[in-house]
Amino acid sequence: MSRDVIDVRGAEEHNLKEVDVEIPREELTVVTGLSGSGKSSLAFDTVYAEGQRRYIESLSAYARNFLGQMDKPKVEAVEGLSPAISIDQKNAANNPRSTVGTVTELHDYLRLLYARTGTQYDPITGEEVGEQSPQAMITQLLEFPEGTRAKIAAPIVRDQKGAFEELFEELVSEGYARVEVDGEQFDLTMESPELDKNYDHTIDVIVDRVKLTADARSRLTDSVETALEEADGVLKVIIPDPPENPPIGSNTRSTGDLAGDGDDRLTVEFSETLGNPNSEFQFSEIETRSFSFNSPYGACPECEGIGQAKEVDEELVIQDPSKPLKHVFEAWSYNRSYYRTRIDSVADHFGISLDTPWEAIDDDIQRQFLYGTDRQVVFERSTRNGTRRKEKRFEGVIPNLSRRHVETDSEGTREHIEEYMAVTECPECNGTRLKEQSRHVLVDGTSITEVNQMSIGEARRHFEGMEENLSARDRTIAEEILKEIRARLGFMEEVGLEYLTLDREASTLSGGESQRIRLATQVGSGLVGVLYVLDEPSIGLHQRDNDRLLNTLEGLRDLGNTLVVVEHDEETMRRADTIIDMGPGPGKRGGEIVVQGDFDDVCDAEDSTTGDYLAGRKEIPVPGERRERDGELRVRGARQHNLKNLDVPIPLGVFTAITGVSGSGKSTLMHEILYKGLAREMNDNTSVDPGEHDALEGIENIETVRLIDQSPIGRTPRSNPATYTGVFDYIRDLFAETKLAKQRGYKKGRFSFNVKGGRCEACGGQGTVTIEMNFLSDVQVPCEECDGARYNDETLDVTYKDKTIADVLDMEVAEAYEFFEANTQIRRRLKLLKDVGLGYMSLGQPSTTLSGGEAQRVKLAEELGKKQTGDTLYLLDEPTTGLHKEDERKLIDVLQRLVDNGNSVVVVEHELDLVKNADHIIDLGPEGGEGGGDVVASGTPESVARTDESHTGRYLRDYLPDIDIEGPRSDRRKPAKVASDD
Repeated sequence: MSRDVIDVRGAEEHNLKEVDVEIPREELTVVTGLSGSGKSSLAFDTVYAEGQRRYIESLSAYARNFLGQMDKPKVEAVEGLSPAISIDQKNAANNPRSTVGTVTELHDYLRLLYARTGTQYDPITGEEVGEQSPQAMITQLLEFPEGTRAKIAAPIVRDQKGAFEELFEELVSEGYARVEVDGEQFDLTMESPELDKNYDHTIDVIVDRVKLTADARSRLTDSVETALEEADGVLKVIIPDPPENPPIGSNTRSTGDLAGDGDDRLTVEFSETLGNPNSEFQFSEIETRSFSFNSPYGACPECEGIGQAKEVDEELVIQDPSKPLKHVFEAWSYNRSYYRTRIDSVADHFGISLDTPWEAIDDDIQRQFLYGTDRQVVFERSTRNGTRRKEKRFEGVIPNLSRRHVETDSEGTREHIEEYMAVTECPECNGTRLKEQSRHVLVDGTSITEVNQMSIGEARRHFEGMEENLSARDRTIAEEILKEIRARLGFMEEVGLEYLTLDREASTLSGGESQRIRLATQVGSGLVGVLYVLDEPSIGLHQRDNDRLLNTLEGLRDLGNTLVVVEHDEETMRRADTIIDMGPGPGKRGGEIVVQGDFDDVCDAEDSTTGDYLAGRKEIPVPGERRERDGELRVRGARQHNLKNLDVPIPLGVFTAITGVSGSGKSTLMHEILYKGLAREMNDNTSVDPGEHDALEGIENIETVRLIDQSPIGRTPRSNPATYTGVFDYIRDLFAETKLAKQRGYKKGRFSFNVKGGRCEACGGQGTVTIEMNFLSDVQVPCEECDGARYNDETLDVTYKDKTIADVLDMEVAEAYEFFEANTQIRRRLKLLKDVGLGYMSLGQPSTTLSGGEAQRVKLAEELGKKQTGDTLYLLDEPTTGLHKEDERKLIDVLQRLVDNGNSVVVVEHELDLVKNADHIIDLGPEGGEGGGDVVASGTPESVARTDESHTGRYLRDYLPDIDIEGPRSDRRKPAKVASDD
């Protein structure tokens, strides 16, 4: 066998039909085909899965226990495999602590740079901080209240792995008895701590326990000097019971999630190298962890490194100012005696009627109701023994809610209060996540928080040539670090992500952005001889940026790696070495290789649908005419993220596309401004917090707003397309009407696999049982009781046209459409799924296995199934994700049908075949990040195509027959014909 190919034989995963294929090594291979034709089954579920499984199996049993084990794919043999790395569209992380900087490891290099070459400045005076003497430390300690108990400690081990047995013996020989290990105290004369050598540990030697008094100054001096000597100039002072307002302005209190449970001590660190006699600020030693917001040594103590705080929002507490005083507080029901007593008493105090509208009350009295009274109020409460009278200040509705949110042990109470809270920027760190000292360490005059707020493009320019501005010492230290930082920033730019800021939360990235971040990380790793499997890396990328992405993929290939890319993008196919076209149809009609070869081979293959579109034998036509708007919705003063105070009219009654290069502000305009603003205004949805804008005008022109995004349709395998779209209800009705079902008295519920009665109880209606393996992955095996059918035998006795309810769930949508030809209700809903390109999908396919694009199209089908009243605004974000041209054509027809029914459709999209079908385009830009946020062009596709400043317009020229200006790819394609009226 040649070593130049990956030889796959007998692949039968999912719908693959004993596929035999040779994938060239060290080449870029694109796997394409209709949606559901078996592309991912071949690339991910067979080739990648087998490569990953073999690599993991080569490890020791101990290592496999931590890594988990992958199931063996259904394939006869795969030979010539390399270690496999999958770069798919799963989000980088859902942890709010993950940012672009942390997932790319850039933040690690920044921390190292700032810890080794940074200059500390005083947050109070702004002066450069110098050395600090032991006497200065003691003077500050004696500012604590007389008699405050303190432990003088020497931090001799900081976050290091090891058991430290010899160190403990050495400490005993030197006369030290007490140590704190990871916050727990030990007496070394009684026991020696047993530490796991594989974990990091912190060891503090307790030099002395002393009361801080002027008389103890001499003893304190000896202890401090001893501790500084033991710990190389660092001193730790632990105050077990700190006063309420400690005199030292320290920010090292170790409380909260990052420090562990129950530690309310005050820990103050001193360093001989850092101190300022002109300031009260207390400095700790600068380390790499001082710049980590995931460590208590660097995180802001207020928000614990999240950068955000939840605060009770006055607008959520007072939602309707026209309501009377007794009913105006949304979170306080006047029917409850506790709230009624307080509202009545404060109203009596100010001499106000309870029926006075809130908006008619004086501003100062409103303030005291909300935030607490300036003077004491008389509270009277009736009891069995008479009226009880108490005089005290009223704390205010908002402070009351804030206090109870912290103090309550009831999850229900906490969730109720959170309905009236908004997420705001942390007031202590202004959203930068780091403690105050870390924010005032500068390199070349810039703090690490300022660097994190830069876009990747800005950061690369910032670090370009920085060595020239550093001292000779710092230049030597920083040289290699800066080289790594610039390289990683450069890789990110190459894949079109220069607009992302380093502090952007990873959870807010799209699937395409997350994938390109991982791709940039892989380029930076410089690995050779690896098999990379990618899932549509061009998703969410503008045509202008696509060439840079493809250059990156070719660079990975040229290093000596093998790339297998699942993709529909024409430009990617043109640049590929080999194309494997799967088909000929979707689902059960697919699973075969239609053609394998280069771009021209695919174009020449007459039985290839992909080839038909590439060669121009098939195309998506341009509409014969553009619709005229029927009113408009106007966005005023949109300023969220990079939007530059936009005033944007959104035409109604037409099909609108929001376009622009990646990072230009499209999703911000749709999600943060349009959807959240309308949801708050029209649906009183207080759970959403709209982005910054002045107003949304023309809301009266629409009845409702619907966002159809790519979030999952269900979180459990019990959810599937049949249950989500409601078609399963009609199918169950049909089975309940059969003769046998009526004889046995079976109702509709008997045919549900989610409730007891008809389902198989052995597997709980799931059809599979999970078998836990010791050193292997958990195995999903068909339930022995029902053989994977989900239902018990009695239920499966009932048939409709010789098919059981389990057989129906296994049917593809297209097959079921023909099967239920006599039932118009079922056929109508199944046709909607077919129309959005999901004819290949099984009715019972678990929702957890659907891609984001498939989930979005299931939602679209469900929306189409509702009674169309018109005047609905539909918002869709990149609906062509994962679609072949043939399926894209069907989707466009569906969107046009929505508009024909009197609705308005707005899509964010890069796919130009869809964009050219829009009636109106709003093109944002001109660039991404800070260079975007403006409207570059607005109007019909033809008018936008004539706008030289619009990147979208220039590429659109090649798709429109009425435009005689050449576009960037005019040599490659002919514009589509105008759709004929028939």
